[in-house]
Amino acid sequence: MADRVRRVMSEGVLTYAYILLYISLSSGQIFFNKWVLSSKEINFPYPLALTLLHMVFSSVLCFVLTKVLKIMKVEEGMTLDIYISSVIPIGAMFAMTLWLGNTAYLYISVSFAQMLKAIMPVAVFILGVAAGLEMMSCRMLLIMSVISFGVLVASYGEININWVGVIYQMGGVVGEALRLIFMEILVKRKGLKLNPVSVMYYVSPCSALCLLVPWIFLEKPKMDEQLTWTFHPLVLTLNCICTFALNLSVFLVISHTSALTIRVAGVVKDWVVVLLSALLFADTKLTLINLCGYAIAIAGVAAYNSHKLKKEATRVSSDESQATSSIPLVSSSTSNA
Repeated sequence: MADRVRRVMSEGVLTYAYILLYISLSSGQIFFNKWVLSSKEINFPYPLALTLLHMVFSSVLCFVLTKVLKIMKVEEGMTLDIYISSVIPIGAMFAMTLWLGNTAYLYISVSFAQMLKAIMPVAVFILGVAAGLEMMSCRMLLIMSVISFGVLVASYGEININWVGVIYQMGGVVGEALRLIFMEILVKRKGLKLNPVSVMYYVSPCSALCLLVPWIFLEKPKMDEQLTWTFHPLVLTLNCICTFALNLSVFLVISHTSALTIRVAGVVKDWVVVLLSALLFADTKLTLINLCGYAIAIAGVAAYNSHKLKKEATRVSSDESQATSSIPLVSSSTSNA
């Protein structure tokens, strides 16, 4: 009995440790990127180049871990047709999301960027309806309205609003929504389920190639012309390691907890980022209207997460009941044969 209690307690402590690791790495990576891009000390204001470094580093590290050291396993089942029809669009949208999201940090504060990200469920739902993955309902319409209203209030309360930064951030939101839609199509219609390590193994090289082309034409000429920037190998390598560690922490949290836990942890992380950024960055000035609007939006996001989780649980239980009911039928036909 005592051993069982100790085992349960140790598992609980380990679960909370994974969640804390995810929240710390996720929020820390946002602050790290902002610091690298906007800090006068680092002086590397090139979000496209930074994102390209992340994807190249992730591609090389995934290959080493899975093919050379063989510490991690890549899921089987990937075909050329699936790669072209699903992985390449996912990689392109992932590259777009990271590029535009990081670029937004040059124009708006971290806290305001995080508030704008709360509109994500609205973008995912609208695109999901257009793709035939979601059904319009009064409940979902109400939830989307609450989230949109909250983001509008938070934007109204922003003191130093920069519309260029808002456009970049909204572009990143659309890119992420499209990525999630393509991921759902990959799982539902293609029947392929990949763990986060496998996703990064397949997606990172594609994202790197998608980022390389615009970098050559958009940022490389600036970097060649403006020789005032500096390259800090140690800082940028550490930044890339933190990005990869964040992806692994997501894998650990998903493996040892539930979908509800990761969603709740995500909401906690959002609040941590918003509040801590006001202490860490001089360009962040929170107002009461900001916080009230964001609270309304987060309430809508929580309702959306709850709705999605209930829908997923109903689908899983339905699949299990169908599988159970089919077992006697198979046995019966076998005995008849």
